[in-house]
Amino acid sequence: MQKLDSMQAGAVLAALAVALGAFGAHALKASLDPAMLANFETGVRYQMYAALALLVLGTQPGQRRAPPLLLAGAIIFSGTLYVLALSGVRWLGAVTPVGGVLLIAGFVLAALDARRG
Repeated sequence: MQKLDSMQAGAVLAALAVALGAFGAHALKASLDPAMLANFETGVRYQMYAALALLVLGTQPGQRRAPPLLLAGAIIFSGTLYVLALSGVRWLGAVTPVGGVLLIAGFVLAALDARRG
């Protein structure tokens, strides 16, 4: 992923996180039980973390390995939490950690690449 791609992906993820956060706070608050709403909010929060990281990494020329992992991690981690919260499909809870591992790996690679810098 090139520098501009990281920034574009981060900006889109951030915009979607804000929109989904507002949707959750206003449209879903009355219809979801508190545990499912908390899952949805966790998805939004981690999506925003990944978005902000992508925006920052997009300014760093040596950061090529971490952005794809962060993007994939955000999509899998947050996406499965959104679907779980909205549908109640519990088996998705087993997939969510895959996204978490990708996020962790992305942040570790970002640190390693920054050190090489």
